[in-house]
Amino acid sequence: MADPSTYRPAPGAIPTSPGVYKFRDAHGRVIYVGKAKSLRPRLSSYFQDLAGLHPRTATMVTTAASVEWTVVGTEVEALQLEYSWIKEFDPRFNVKYRDDKSYPELAVTLNEEYPRVQVMRGAHKKGVRYFGPYGHAWAIRETVDLLLRVFPVRTCSNGVFKRARQVGRPCLLGYIGKCAAPCVGKVSADEHRALAEDFCDFMAGRTGNYLRRLEEQMQEAAAEMEYEKAARLRDDIGALKRAMEKNAIVLADATDADLLAVAEDELEAAVQIFHVRGGRVRGQRGWVTDKVEDVDTAGLVEHALQQLYGGGNENVPREVLVPALPEPAAPIKDWLSALRGSQVDLRIPQRGDKKDLMATVQRNAQQALALHKTKRASDLTTRSRALQEIADALELDSVPLRIECYDISHLQGEDVVASMVVFEDGLARKSEYRRFQIKGFEGQDDVRSMHEVISRRFRRYLQEREQTGEWAVPEEEPEAGTGARDEEGRPKRFAYPPQLLVVDGGQPQVAAAKRALDELGIDDVALCGLAKRLEEVWLPGEDDPVVLPRSSEGLYLLQRVRDEAHRFAISYQRNKRSKRLTAGELDSVPGLGETRRQALLKHFGSLKKLRAATVDELCAVPGIGRRTAETVAAALSSRTPAAPAVNTATGEIIEDGAEQAAEPVAAAPQTAPSQETP
Repeated sequence: MADPSTYRPAPGAIPTSPGVYKFRDAHGRVIYVGKAKSLRPRLSSYFQDLAGLHPRTATMVTTAASVEWTVVGTEVEALQLEYSWIKEFDPRFNVKYRDDKSYPELAVTLNEEYPRVQVMRGAHKKGVRYFGPYGHAWAIRETVDLLLRVFPVRTCSNGVFKRARQVGRPCLLGYIGKCAAPCVGKVSADEHRALAEDFCDFMAGRTGNYLRRLEEQMQEAAAEMEYEKAARLRDDIGALKRAMEKNAIVLADATDADLLAVAEDELEAAVQIFHVRGGRVRGQRGWVTDKVEDVDTAGLVEHALQQLYGGGNENVPREVLVPALPEPAAPIKDWLSALRGSQVDLRIPQRGDKKDLMATVQRNAQQALALHKTKRASDLTTRSRALQEIADALELDSVPLRIECYDISHLQGEDVVASMVVFEDGLARKSEYRRFQIKGFEGQDDVRSMHEVISRRFRRYLQEREQTGEWAVPEEEPEAGTGARDEEGRPKRFAYPPQLLVVDGGQPQVAAAKRALDELGIDDVALCGLAKRLEEVWLPGEDDPVVLPRSSEGLYLLQRVRDEAHRFAISYQRNKRSKRLTAGELDSVPGLGETRRQALLKHFGSLKKLRAATVDELCAVPGIGRRTAETVAAALSSRTPAAPAVNTATGEIIEDGAEQAAEPVAAAPQTAPSQETP
């Protein structure tokens, strides 16, 4: 691991001009490419204290061994050079797109003497009209099959076309009326080109006039009793309408726009793009990207725009709608405008149909991210590879079929709780999840909390195993509920040990968990910790972490397990804090549930009147028996009434009347924002 100070440029050596910079590792490979409006402050930001850097940035600068830069004239030039270098060097710490296949498009080769309709992929060619992209090639063929009835443009290859001209006989499509057969002279080159241009006009959205013209021709044919011609025109109109239904109008003003949305979590992001032409959604595409660099939503948008338009395969529309604007946005706008040849409006939709359509694109992005994660998690081969990678990295005797992960959560030392999540065969088993309240002490001490939780969990394990006679129990007081059985008589809750125990944290948390296992004599459970800062895997007693490759399925599984434990702990801690902040005097009365608490408050109107009530008066409330009434009366009489409230505006003392009837009591507002600590 390199020290960034060893290759830091000398003070004043970095220019203040716009430019692009490259970080290289010890082998000379480019590992990161970035751009800057001013190179000096941007590069200087990488050479600060590592503790102040984002973990991914810290990993990059400690992996690098040198940095170099190239000065350019404008920010737009920097943007173009950055894109070129990312494509050329494929740096490991830049955002990378997966599943970025070449999407199929519908192309009309107007640059040929006899234009042809076909499915094309890859770079755009001069003189060819493109429509799309489409998600699947079959979607293009369905649309073309409907339109060829009305616009019988040739679809055959050049070889088939030449062969038909030589033999003087058209192909099958020419015989069934889905090709005008220019190969045998049924139509001239000009007539065939007119058909191709009409096809392009229809695909471009200019459909109304053409449909009206066909309807008029149909009416004229029917009036002249040319019923076969009228029926054919009727079928043509139906085919065109079916083709139009595949691309419903979403924007009424015939807008040409691309809408881009991003769904992301800490590790990955999904990008979805809808191409709207003539007010209709003409195509859709999407990517999934690893967040291998410190990048926010605006940065993901910038990378997606570079990926979408940088290759020159995409026509830039008049409007590009995004969920967040890159900072600064002006160079991106200038770059897009230069590609289009006219002004491009890059903005966030604020209202109306465009905002509604953006919400649809956003939902598609969220579904794409969820589907991607589901595929990775549910694929048996992928799960098996992930478990094997974990076993190899941690030098386990066998793959860990049952993994348990523990996380501590609190709010500035209050409401300290812990979570235990279970993954079996690489899949979450939520019925085995458990929650813990930290009972041994008060305050903030994640290491001590981890020791307590691991001790309690495996003490219960030993106690439940002792029920079967297989283990001896340490001479400690058993916890309540030990020995509980399910309907089939099997031990439950904590009776099954994990093959791998994962704690959320680094060396201190791992050491605490190891100490708890040693105290209980547990020596057959593998243990590791996953530190969120650099995604390092720590083993007990080791000074250096195990670093799994960023693309490793094993690391991905460990991250999913850790993140699920964090989510489960946070949700429990928030729920516990909410109950504490809204707790009233009746909440701690044994045997008094929510329904009867509300019945008492409704009957008496306030806590003051309830506190003054006799046992007989309490018994008059529906659902309150004498024993419960005595318990409530004793609990309320043993507590000192709260001091009277004061109206700070008037100085008036507020009686404990109807104002306090609305239990529970609201918490005082916080004076400063707080942070939840996992």
